Amino acid sequence: MSVVVVGTVAFDTVETPFGKRENILGGSATYFSTSASFFTDVSLVAVAGDDFPDEHITFLKSRSIDTSGLQRIPGATFRWEGKYGYDLNDAQTLDTRLNVLSEFRPDLPDSYRDAEYLFLANIDPDLQLEVLGQMRSPKLVACDTMNFWISSKIDALKEVLKRVDIAVINEAEARQFTSEPNLIKAASNIISLGCKRLVIKRGEYGALMVTPDSVFATPAYPLEDVFDPTGAGDTFAGGFMGYLANTGNSDEASVRQAIIFGSVMASFNVEDFSLDRMKRLDYREIERRYKLFKTLTHFEDIGAL
Repeated sequence: MSVVVVGTVAFDTVETPFGKRENILGGSATYFSTSASFFTDVSLVAVAGDDFPDEHITFLKSRSIDTSGLQRIPGATFRWEGKYGYDLNDAQTLDTRLNVLSEFRPDLPDSYRDAEYLFLANIDPDLQLEVLGQMRSPKLVACDTMNFWISSKIDALKEVLKRVDIAVINEAEARQFTSEPNLIKAASNIISLGCKRLVIKRGEYGALMVTPDSVFATPAYPLEDVFDPTGAGDTFAGGFMGYLANTGNSDEASVRQAIIFGSVMASFNVEDFSLDRMKRLDYREIERRYKLFKTLTHFEDIGAL
């Protein structure tokens, strides 16, 4: 089954302790769709300026990503510049230029509107609501957001959360949204707004999933080489949703497996700048790391005491 993602394509300038890259391919929809394409068919909805090179579109198409929902309009593509310290957990934003993104109004091709899986990447929650109004009867909808929307458009974001099945955010955003320092309590508060599951991305500390009836936690995959964490969260979401769309299941066991696959994909993404590691990746590496991931937390049951 296919998944539709609505988000951004961008040019990023990124500096980490291990180097600097200027005007490299980025954007939430770009990272998501590349990751998800290892598992299922993906249709991308975003906007780019007339400075967006054909080579990037060629790359997306090489991953069998449907780009007919990518709008090309006159102007400059969205740009972001950030810098990371040695802990690589938080980026210092140095510059953000919305450019054509400020004019973006998602218009889904008719063929996209029957998709069963939809991911609303980090865009204005009013636009996320517009997209939901264009879908006919999706089987599973998930969304992402960020601190800017939490502080500036909380009411619209709450409306989005009423209408999605899964929300994917990071731990700082969960605390900001609820003013609750305890992540479990914060997750419960967010779930009470209407979504069925909350997946909290915790960077190098892994991921946490909370439902009204369960809690599932997983570590991050231990890596020796981490070069650029930009897009890791979107890559996680792509692996997560791509796996669910591939299986057609969204029961507890499948969602837990999807979280591991999302974590696996994110672990590859951070091993190089932009999408360079993803361009070299093959599915055998993904399977191998998934199996290694399982050994990280496996332990035997105890006998009777």
